[in-house]
Amino acid sequence: MQRLGTYGGSAGVRVRAAGGVLLVAHLVLVAWITLRPLDVTWVSAANLRPFAGIRGDLALGWPEAALRIGEGLALLAPLGVLLPMAHGRLAVSSIASLARAVAAGALLSLAIELLQTGVPGQVVDIDSILLNTVGVGLAHLAVVPVVRASLRRRAECLVRAGLRREETSETSQGRTPTIPRVGMAP
Repeated sequence: MQRLGTYGGSAGVRVRAAGGVLLVAHLVLVAWITLRPLDVTWVSAANLRPFAGIRGDLALGWPEAALRIGEGLALLAPLGVLLPMAHGRLAVSSIASLARAVAAGALLSLAIELLQTGVPGQVVDIDSILLNTVGVGLAHLAVVPVVRASLRRRAECLVRAGLRREETSETSQGRTPTIPRVGMAP
């Protein structure tokens, strides 16, 4: 399994570091949005029936339903891109990457809902777990395969260019052979 740093050198390390920083910043923003106490006079009951809240949103009309469902999809959607970015693998199964991102999104959404039980003004809603998980999956499917494919093509071009340079160089003996995992003698 190749990491970005294998071909990209320090560029791969910078991409993983940027992914980690953006991931932490996004999680802090999500925690602030979802776990802050709200000063409200009335709170609806917890929704523990799947799709009941979505049906209720759809009953309000399409503009309001699109806004509410869109908010649910967009809350954790950046995780679908930031988790693979922070992980930094280029050669990985698309299905496995999607499954990891969706599972992480579902678990994070579940953790948020469980923490909301102790926050005044926040209500548990099973539909938000479903929408957040679908949002992570959609963001991953829309961005990650395309970006990985372009990075793999770029890395292959760099390797080919390096091989051509070695073939055309005027060295008489070529590169020094190395044995993996064997250090230099003192």
